[in-house]
Amino acid sequence: MLRRSRCRWVFVCILLTVLLRLAPLKSDSDPTTQLIGDVDNTQSFGVNPISLILVQKLGYQSACNSCSHRDLGFTGRVAGKWYSVWADTLWAAPGVTDPELDTPGFHGMVRSSVSLLTDDPLRVVDLNLNDDWPVPHQQPFIPFNEDWGESSRTAFGGASLCEVDAGSATAAVFILVNAFEPDLVGAGVAKVQVINGTPTVTQRFGPKGYWWDATTTPHYGDKISYRDERSDYIYIWGGPPNRYTGWLEGGYIYLVRVKAADVFDLCKYEYWWGHQQGWKPEVLTTFTTETAALWGTGQGQIVWNDYYDCYILVHLGIAGVTLYMRTAKSLEGPWTPDLEIYSTTPIDGGLVYAGVAHPYLDPSGKSLVVSFTNNNRIEVVKVWFK
Repeated sequence: MLRRSRCRWVFVCILLTVLLRLAPLKSDSDPTTQLIGDVDNTQSFGVNPISLILVQKLGYQSACNSCSHRDLGFTGRVAGKWYSVWADTLWAAPGVTDPELDTPGFHGMVRSSVSLLTDDPLRVVDLNLNDDWPVPHQQPFIPFNEDWGESSRTAFGGASLCEVDAGSATAAVFILVNAFEPDLVGAGVAKVQVINGTPTVTQRFGPKGYWWDATTTPHYGDKISYRDERSDYIYIWGGPPNRYTGWLEGGYIYLVRVKAADVFDLCKYEYWWGHQQGWKPEVLTTFTTETAALWGTGQGQIVWNDYYDCYILVHLGIAGVTLYMRTAKSLEGPWTPDLEIYSTTPIDGGLVYAGVAHPYLDPSGKSLVVSFTNNNRIEVVKVWFK
């Protein structure tokens, strides 16, 4: 009788733990409790159709006309050409042409840069170079603006270039402004025009160069941005407002979209409130497992794959060492479970993150080249599908 009572008590304790994990709690001081709801739209669903024949490491990507250490490199097409957008770009020492032969120390840097992609996944052409001799280095792709309180310390996160109009070679880039003191500032969009072969930021929108206040709204564009070739829309994913900082709550990702023709008009954006509520013109203000679109992917990239007839999300989780792919028929999800593609070894114990897809190298979709950041090197692998 005593043993049966203890079993019942253990069962009750377990049940209460589960209910507390699922129920929306009321505390305003703990942001985690605001995220847990009765519905979790970030859970995987269905079967991942991807099957692998071979995954091969190709090497490390570098520029043929400059020399820097860099991260991210999200790809985007504008007027028939593909470009990579980088975040921190650390110049190599004067005269150094191989990043692996760089000398110790700091030799200068910019907070963002842009390169032209080539048919060789290991070679890019750096654009917007300075006059350094004998090896030029990249200048900033997104310049800081002192009138907005920005300086050379201001960083600009973001993702892919999203084509707006091919005829005028115009695109948008979504940016996350990081002032470091005290924190992330806000997210917004900039107009990009290809001038003399170089994507150039010609205008940033918002009274201080951004739209969405990072303290109250998601960091739209800091995780994924994608010009959907199957619709008129650009889709933009971002992490939660600044107050959600933990491993769990900070891993949720929220979604907004806009027609490409209206990308520079904030009033035309639609916000994803989850499968139960759908798209709304009202800015998302409720951050729960119901309104989140993804969890735990970190930065990544989405492409449409003709071979599997679905969207593929490439990512490495939250600063992990394993490359994953998941699929969906709709950009709103639900997404299938992840398939492990490839695991790497962090260089010198550094961070591994930001999965990047290069779909232009095989339009059939039967293979996909993927790159990612490994301690400021861009590691490249090729995946053949069964």
